[in-house]
Amino acid sequence: MIITICGSMQFHSEMAQAQHELEAQGIRVLVPTELWNKKTNEAYMSRDEDKISTKIEYDFIREHFRKIEKSDAILILNYKKKGIAGYIGGNTFLEIGYAFGLRKKIYLLYPVPTMDYSVEMHAMKPIVLNGDLSKIAPVA
Repeated sequence: MIITICGSMQFHSEMAQAQHELEAQGIRVLVPTELWNKKTNEAYMSRDEDKISTKIEYDFIREHFRKIEKSDAILILNYKKKGIAGYIGGNTFLEIGYAFGLRKKIYLLYPVPTMDYSVEMHAMKPIVLNGDLSKIAPVA
């Protein structure tokens, strides 16, 4: 099974930990390219202009879509952010929609958050793990 991790780059440390745990389960894991590079990881940028220009320069949105295409499923790391439990931001919502359109399994680490697009997220029928990565069923 191949799974792509998605979520806010603010959770880059958690992404690395989830990658390690899933690989220990025998799952191949794809992560955002900028995860390991402080220069291009938006978590280290304070200005929106820098985040925008980096996403454009490195084509990060399309690049992550290509990883989703190669995957059997996506895993959304939706921790609390901006005072919202299970936060899912705009870019991650795009990735969920893309995976849904490709008929990929969608795993959420925590339940669907209460946000403007909660109805759409529920309609895509994600599998909620309630914090337990061992619930991801590897595909033969």
